Amino acid sequence: MDDRSPLRRPRGGRAPVARPHLVSAVIEVTDLGFRYPGAAAPSLEHVDLTIERGDFVAVVGGNGSGKTTLCKSFNGLIPHYWSGEFSGSVLVSGHDTTEVSVARLSHLVGYVYQDFTNQLVRPTVHDEVSFGPVNYGLADHAARTEEAMERLGIEHLRDRFVWQLSGGQQHLVALASVLAMRPEVIIVDEPVAELDPVHAEQVYERLSELNRTLGTTIIVIEHHAEFVARYCRSVVLMSQGTVAWHLPVRDALSRADELAEHGIPAPQVVHVSRALTPDRPVSTTVDELAEAMRGRVDHPGAAHPPAAASTATADETPAACTPVVAELDSVHFGYRTVEGRRSTVLDGVDLRLHEGQRVALVGGNGAGKSTLLRLLTGLKVPLAGEVVVDGTNTRTISAAELADRVSYLHQHPEQMFLNDTVRADIAMFPRSRARVDALETVETILERMNLLGVADRDGRMLSGGQQRRATLGIGLAMTPLLLLLDEPTSSLDVATRNVVIEMLADLSDRIRCVVVATHDMHLVAEWADRVVVLGNGRVLRDCTPRDLFADADLLAEAMLVPPQVTQVGIALGAHPPVLSVAEFTARFAATAGDRSHERVGS
Repeated sequence: MDDRSPLRRPRGGRAPVARPHLVSAVIEVTDLGFRYPGAAAPSLEHVDLTIERGDFVAVVGGNGSGKTTLCKSFNGLIPHYWSGEFSGSVLVSGHDTTEVSVARLSHLVGYVYQDFTNQLVRPTVHDEVSFGPVNYGLADHAARTEEAMERLGIEHLRDRFVWQLSGGQQHLVALASVLAMRPEVIIVDEPVAELDPVHAEQVYERLSELNRTLGTTIIVIEHHAEFVARYCRSVVLMSQGTVAWHLPVRDALSRADELAEHGIPAPQVVHVSRALTPDRPVSTTVDELAEAMRGRVDHPGAAHPPAAASTATADETPAACTPVVAELDSVHFGYRTVEGRRSTVLDGVDLRLHEGQRVALVGGNGAGKSTLLRLLTGLKVPLAGEVVVDGTNTRTISAAELADRVSYLHQHPEQMFLNDTVRADIAMFPRSRARVDALETVETILERMNLLGVADRDGRMLSGGQQRRATLGIGLAMTPLLLLLDEPTSSLDVATRNVVIEMLADLSDRIRCVVVATHDMHLVAEWADRVVVLGNGRVLRDCTPRDLFADADLLAEAMLVPPQVTQVGIALGAHPPVLSVAEFTARFAATAGDRSHERVGS
C-alpha cells in the first residue's frame, strides 16, 4: 500500500466540527465507521477517502468488503435509513450527510442500487423516469425525462409497463430515472450485472459521456476489471471494511496480484501483457494489447492452433448421442399486455437438452432466456407446442412435483430466501424430502460456497454477491437432474465466479444437465460445451463457444461481445478463436517470445 499516492488521504482521527472544505473534492470521508444493527462486526471501520469532483471512480473488493455500505453513506441512507452505530463524517459538496435529509441529498447524489427493481415505483417507463423531476416540481421535468431516456436508448420503451421489461431493460430505466435528476454524483452498484454485453458497453459509454461533457462524478461498484480499465480514472480497493488504497487506474491494475487476493483479478489483457510483452508498459485494454502484439507474431492463426472448430450444430456432437433430459417442440409463448395484446417472446422454438451437456443460453436483453427456463420448470406452460422434462409433459404435472427433477435459480437471488437463516434455506428442500444425508449435504455446500461465516444470517440481509452464492447453495442441495441457473455469476467478484465455474464443472456426476442463461462471456468460453443463441423469438444458432465467437454477424445480431483474449486474437488474425488466457499464451508465446528477444537485443 502506497500512502504517498496523491489520491490517498492519510488516516487520522475524527474530523473537527469546523474544518476547511476542499474545493476540488465532491466527497470527503473522515474516520468513518458503521455497524449494522445486530451485526457482530462493523461493516466499515476507520475509512478515510477523498473523491475529487469530476472523477470516474471504481470501488472494488471482494463480496462483503463494505463497498455498497460505503457508497450508501454518500447519499445519506447511512445513517438516516440504516440507523446503526455511526462514527466519523461524510461531506458531499461540503454538506455533512448527518445534517442533510436523504431527500435533499438526492439532488446531489443519484444512486442505482444493486437490487434496482425495488426503486421502480411507477407503472410505465415514462412515468418512472419523470417521477423524480415531477415530484420535486422542476419546471423542466419534461425535457429532463426525454433527455434521460434518449441518452440510454430506451425512448422506444416509454409506454411499456416496467413489469413487462427484462431485467436488463429495468436496469436501464432505473439509471434513466437517476439521470433525470441531473445530480452532481451518480453511483451505480454493479452497472452491467444484468445487461447483455452490447448494452453493458453502451451504459459505460453513456456514463463516460456524462462524466466528460457534464463533469458529473461517476462512482461504480464493479467486479469487471475490463470495464474499470477502459473507463475509470481511479480505483478504490475495499478490504475488510476499510480503504486499502485509492490509486490512478493504471497504477491500480498494475497491482494484479494484490487485486487477485481480493477477488478482483486483473483483466485478461493485463495477464497476457505481463507474460508476452514484458518489455513494454502493461496493456490494460484490447486495443493496447493488440498494438503491442502486432509485429511480434507471424501467422498467428497457425501458431499452435487447437483442433479446428466444428461447423456442426451442438445437437450433432457426441454429447447429443446421450439420452434426452428435456425438450421443447415447436414452443410458442408470449405475455398478455394490459391493453389485451399478446407479445411474442418465443416463436416456434425446438430444442433438445442431452445428458452430460453444459449449455449456455445467450442473447440480448429481452431475447426470452428467462422465459425459456421458466417453461422448463413448469412455472409457465407454452401457448402452443410441448415441453417435456425427463419424459413428462409439463402440462400434466405441477411445478412443485417437477421440482424433484428440476431446480431453477432466479435471476434475482433475494426471491430464493424463505427462512431466517441461510443454513435453513439450503436445508429446506433435502429435509422436506427426508433425505438421510441432508445435514452432511448442507455443511458441505456451506463450506464449498464459502458461506460458513454467514450461515446463520438472514439471506435477505446479505450483500448481492453473498446472496448469489447462497442461492447456488440452495440449488445444489436439491440435487436435480436438470439444473437451471439465471445469471448465476451476476454480482459476483471474479474469484467467486471462478468458484462457481469450477462447481458447475464438478456437477456432472450428480446433475445430468446444466443450463445457464448468461451474459457472462467468460463463463461461456471457459465452461460451456454448447451455446444456444436466442433472438427474435427463435434459436439463431446452436453451436460451440468457439463457433459462436468466430461468427461476427451472429455476435452483432445477438448483442454479444467475446472475452478480451478472444478479441485480441481476432484482431491478430487468429483462427479459430482462442477462448482463455492459457490458450492465448500457449498459441502466441513462442513467436511473441522470439520477437521480444529480438527487440530487447536490438
